[in-house]
Amino acid sequence: MSVVSLPASAFPPLAVGFFGLATGYLIYGPQEFFGFPKRDAQVNLATGVWGIWMPGFLQFLTGTYILVGMAWLHTFTAGPLYMAGLAFTAYGVHWFAIGYNRAKGADSRPNGYMAVAFCFISLLGLIVFYHAGDWPVGTLFLGLLLIYITDIFASFKLGGRLSEQALGLLHMVVGLWLIYLMFGVTLNFALGFHLTV
Repeated sequence: MSVVSLPASAFPPLAVGFFGLATGYLIYGPQEFFGFPKRDAQVNLATGVWGIWMPGFLQFLTGTYILVGMAWLHTFTAGPLYMAGLAFTAYGVHWFAIGYNRAKGADSRPNGYMAVAFCFISLLGLIVFYHAGDWPVGTLFLGLLLIYITDIFASFKLGGRLSEQALGLLHMVVGLWLIYLMFGVTLNFALGFHLTV
């Protein structure tokens, strides 16, 4: 029986996942915070398609790539990458559902129940990355935890428009943090910079 094993790689596709989620947050966030453009069937379709492809597909691709690299090809070995693979894959699939539901104009209340499960995966990521000494990614997971707590309120319309605006603000702040992480990872890998990411 032959075993496939490739040389270890120092280049997990983290920037791809960070950029995909950042783009989704920077599309959804301003719309939620400012209420512009006002949601209608066409805005739902446009934001839904973006949600499926950018945060959905790019995170799913990243997570699958990392997990296959760790489990089957042995190209990635750093323990915290397992958490990254889990998170990117799970968040990617959940964005497929979020984007599709938005495109179809579906009821957002079930997102509140989804957000409960994603609070736990966000908490897990926070624990893993802070424990590993990677505070920038740990901080990302703290932001994600706050997003999902707020999403529970926004999905069930608790707090009215204020909860949706709070969700939009968090989406924008975390989206900008993701852009920083994408820049940092890319500059570190491509040019040998030593940015803290």
